[in-house]
Amino acid sequence: MSAPARRAPKAALTLTLAAVERVKDLLAQKSNQEFVRIGVKKGGCAGMEYVFDISDDLDAGGEMVEQDGARVGIEGTSLLFLLGSTLDYQISDLHAKFILTNPNQTDACGCGESVTLSTAELKDYREQED
Repeated sequence: MSAPARRAPKAALTLTLAAVERVKDLLAQKSNQEFVRIGVKKGGCAGMEYVFDISDDLDAGGEMVEQDGARVGIEGTSLLFLLGSTLDYQISDLHAKFILTNPNQTDACGCGESVTLSTAELKDYREQED
């Protein structure tokens, strides 16, 4: 008797086409950096802030997302806060920036720089039996 079939895990993070292109452009400019790293830290009036940087080091609990040649690493301490998010890159007359649409975000300050986050259920993003 064979083992039951398993579904592939959901991606921890998805990227829009614009985000894929911007990540690849950023990494092409940096010869020794491997991915864009995303995390959260305490701060701001709503309690937490998103942080982005370019890196070649991801902590042991972190998760790497590869999509269409773009590599994005999620810090291990931030993973449950960011599961299920979509990363976009938007350009307007006033800004050019990454935008994170996060289903775990429950509130944000008026300027949008600080957010309140709840944690996701990890079991929803791992292999599950059909």
